[in-house]
Amino acid sequence: MAVKAIHRPTRAVVSRKAIRHNIENEKKRLGEDVSLWAVIKADAYGHGMIEVATEARKAGANGFCVAYLDEALALRKAGFTEMILVLGVVEPIEEVKLASEHHISLVAASLSWLQRAARVLGDNELRIHLAIDSGMGRIGFTSIDEMKEAKAFLANHPQFIKEGLFTHFATADETDDTYFHRQQERFLKAQSLFKDEVTYIHTANTATAFWHQAWDSNAIRFGVGIYGMNPSGSVISSPYPLEPAMSIETELVFVKELPAGESISYGATYTTTTNEWIGTLPIGYADGFVRRYTGFEVLIDGKRAPIVGRVCMDQMMIRLPQEYPVGTKVTIIGRSGDLENTFTMAADHIGTINYELTCILGQRLPRVYVD
Repeated sequence: MAVKAIHRPTRAVVSRKAIRHNIENEKKRLGEDVSLWAVIKADAYGHGMIEVATEARKAGANGFCVAYLDEALALRKAGFTEMILVLGVVEPIEEVKLASEHHISLVAASLSWLQRAARVLGDNELRIHLAIDSGMGRIGFTSIDEMKEAKAFLANHPQFIKEGLFTHFATADETDDTYFHRQQERFLKAQSLFKDEVTYIHTANTATAFWHQAWDSNAIRFGVGIYGMNPSGSVISSPYPLEPAMSIETELVFVKELPAGESISYGATYTTTTNEWIGTLPIGYADGFVRRYTGFEVLIDGKRAPIVGRVCMDQMMIRLPQEYPVGTKVTIIGRSGDLENTFTMAADHIGTINYELTCILGQRLPRVYVD
């Protein structure tokens, strides 16, 4: 069991207002004819699934997408009655009965899955979304012949409600759209088979919605945009100002002045060159701040302060611009004075993408909801 560390001055602050702002702006761009489904898998990218779902519904989200059946069941238990789509393949196949009972939509990614699911379902109905692998290489139909067989199979098995047809673009957040067009061409072949039989066509993740006009979709799967993060990082500007939904705050718990020649943390990888004020923060890689954060600059009193030495499991050290008392606020992600740190900046520093960083935040880090 993960114990939340509420008796330390470190927390992730989540803005309900920012979540609503980002969804409401995307809804305005889409227009009334396009549904927006909030992607809240992985505990809403680390922001808190139930809390984000609540704000998403207030902002006009028409449904939800999750990764696993357990997440969908948790939403139903919490009282959410909207459409819920499980984006991953549900196995073991017996679990489709749970989905049917709770009116949860599942992905049908192959003919064999449909055949096995039919044996389990009997006469019980199941809403399905046919997955087309147009080039992501993850899950879904790739062969037109198999799609035709699936279409014939479904015609004889009315317990399957053909709710959606979808694909996922691998490069929608890149400036080179060559591969994007290749995937479009593949999907159009599948679409010609099923278009008149399904309620929803959804090809658009956040990036496709932002930069490809939600290509040929009457529903979008709005994910990272909810949380105020640009799916392209800093490569392509978002179509409207996104509001970051999460900030990370802590306080100095120890301050000392070290003379030149003193080393800090495991491996003695950092050594002071002059007298330096060093502050210790109660946060570490067990909270999701991996050791590659060394050198990243946090914010204190509107100034930057680099992380020095290796990040420890529960603590990390920063070089202060001057002496500060214990208890002084430190912003790791967020604003301090005129300066701002974003998850995109942090991701660039450690060589990853912004939403990986929110997803790996530890469960012992309390989420505090404001606005």
